Amino acid sequence: MIIITLQQLKYVLAVADKGSINEAAKSLLISQPSLSNSIKELEQELKITIFVRTNRGMTLTNEGYEFIGYARQVIQQYEMLEEKYIGNKSSKQHFCISTQHYGFAANAFISLVQKFGGDQYEFTIRETKTFEIIDDVKNLRSELGIIYLSNYNKTVLQKLIRESNLKFVSLIEAKPHIFISENHPLANKKLVSLEDLDEYPCLSFEQGVYNSFYFSEEILSTRSVKKSIKISDRAAIFDFMVGLNGYTISSGIYPSYFLNGRNIISIPLDVDEVINIGIIMHKDITLSHLGQLYLEILKSFFNNK
Repeated sequence: MIIITLQQLKYVLAVADKGSINEAAKSLLISQPSLSNSIKELEQELKITIFVRTNRGMTLTNEGYEFIGYARQVIQQYEMLEEKYIGNKSSKQHFCISTQHYGFAANAFISLVQKFGGDQYEFTIRETKTFEIIDDVKNLRSELGIIYLSNYNKTVLQKLIRESNLKFVSLIEAKPHIFISENHPLANKKLVSLEDLDEYPCLSFEQGVYNSFYFSEEILSTRSVKKSIKISDRAAIFDFMVGLNGYTISSGIYPSYFLNGRNIISIPLDVDEVINIGIIMHKDITLSHLGQLYLEILKSFFNNK
């Protein structure tokens, strides 16, 4: 029988966080040999390699990343039990999601914190790259991920989602829109064509080392454009819409306050495409109470559209 102790999990998490056996041992107030032996015993027991030694210290293996995700969830759940039933303090709630750059995701997150945050909480929302969203949920750094599928990217992304032991749950199918400044030359149009956009900068979110068309946050990513600007920050994209008459292609779904005061408008795009927005979650993990509440808030937002 394989036995894993909470102490071993805490040791592994400390080394992963510090990146060094020596620094982790200091923080845990134990000797370096004791810490090293404990981790070696755990690796031998599980028949996996969690860490490898490099010039930069202790680095997680692929197996290690997966193990850390489960270990962190176990420790967080234990700490919540300890705080609630053993200590005198009220339980600190933990919740994390990873998402593409969607205003509605942030809006739902705000509603969750306002309604269910309680006296103590540590909530995290990561607006990040598509591949990293999938990786975050796969390794349990985030409980939920929010991405979209289209006719173009769904084969590749669904394969990656399956291989990561995740599932995609559709929330809404939306028609593509463009976001532009209210002073843009196209602002008075009721419907915009791709030809209308030819002379204006196309704004899109960069995807780092995974800069594949399949991981793009915008549909029609393979379309050839004269002017293109890659951006990493959602707030900055509005500055380029106003200052450069740039545009970005999105779902057109946003909270009522999202564009207020930003001088930005949304106009339907004349293309035969559909954006299928949904959440990804781990197949082996049951959603926490907060995860279920966040999902309900998202659904209620879409149901009102």
